[in-house]
Amino acid sequence: MRITDVKTWVVANPPPGIGGRYFIFVKLTTDSNVVGYGEAYNATFGPHVTARMIEDLAERHLVGRDPHDIETFFRRAYSSGFSQRPDISVMGCFSALEIACWDIIGKEAGKPVYKLLGGQVHETLRSYTYLYPNAGSVVPAEAGPVNVYNDPDLAAACALEYLRQGFDAVKLDPAGPYTVYDGHQPRLCDIDLSARMLKAIREAVGDKADILFGTHGQFTASGALRMAAAIEPYDPLWFEEPVPPDMPEVMAEVARGTKIPIATGERLTTKFEFARVIENRAAAILQPDLGRAGGILETKKIAAMAEAYHIQIAPHCYCGPIVGAANIQLAVTLPNFLILESLKQWDGFHETLLKKKIEWQDGRVIPSKEPGIGVELDEVVCEAHPYDGSLLHLEMTQDALFP
Repeated sequence: MRITDVKTWVVANPPPGIGGRYFIFVKLTTDSNVVGYGEAYNATFGPHVTARMIEDLAERHLVGRDPHDIETFFRRAYSSGFSQRPDISVMGCFSALEIACWDIIGKEAGKPVYKLLGGQVHETLRSYTYLYPNAGSVVPAEAGPVNVYNDPDLAAACALEYLRQGFDAVKLDPAGPYTVYDGHQPRLCDIDLSARMLKAIREAVGDKADILFGTHGQFTASGALRMAAAIEPYDPLWFEEPVPPDMPEVMAEVARGTKIPIATGERLTTKFEFARVIENRAAAILQPDLGRAGGILETKKIAAMAEAYHIQIAPHCYCGPIVGAANIQLAVTLPNFLILESLKQWDGFHETLLKKKIEWQDGRVIPSKEPGIGVELDEVVCEAHPYDGSLLHLEMTQDALFP
């Protein structure tokens, strides 16, 4: 079996845009006409540049080769251009292609990918969702000046709506803006709002749901500890990425100074970066995103390293349903799996992109038993929704918070 063709799409994500502005998908085809789909969680360059980078990487290191040879492909991509170091753009492109290879491998074997990675540990997977403004009729459909991200009463109502749907964990990011100049000290108004938001949600859901406190590397270690002290009374399941991801030694200062478990990993790639987090005891929960971390096999290695230190895995997903499906295939196999990020119930445009929806029921994802990664991309939908914008998938505020 050999890879003979590679095709990419940059698909615009229509309003309300849950999962980002666009999704970058790839399809690999073999000489026996087996097709595999992958997705990159990559935002460092424009999406069409990234799509061409995926094609270039495939042409150099994958086309004409056996998709089963994942280790060889990883070493060739990781070392491409005399690099041999974690490169977030290269590994985003590699991850998309690696997921597509595993989709082919599973289809060729007639097995779900998880059956080829040690087998099924979990029958279903606990999932969480962000508090999105359009959770239900009790919450306004659009995020205006007052919304679930800055109003405690609306946030509590939204959390209750998701609880009614079956979720028993919800996430929010109320801690103020994040900028290219982070980390910073939190403003007193940001600490106050964060505490009031968590207080309102905790009073609404009681002990029926976990609260996941999200930040994006906004703070210095001392600033993060000030924030942690304010929210500790509401017992969040985690404090996510309290400081920027480039210095796990600094994140470890936060981990040692709070009772809240620290979670991190969406901006990290390969076993080498996650090893530094583990060595420094910087987090109790790792959040690799399979569209960036290095794909399925590399993230399986990351999870195994974490297991040896009693660290849990909560796969990250703020992109499209192909990464979501890959996350599911891996999570099913992990003894140290904690919880899965779900884009609500995998409905809306995520459902439209697939020929068959990811199955979700009562707060849990039901893994597919189909061969490969368990889903098929609807190529007609991809062709009908091209992205022609210039903005990146996610962007930070360009100005300093305190000019």
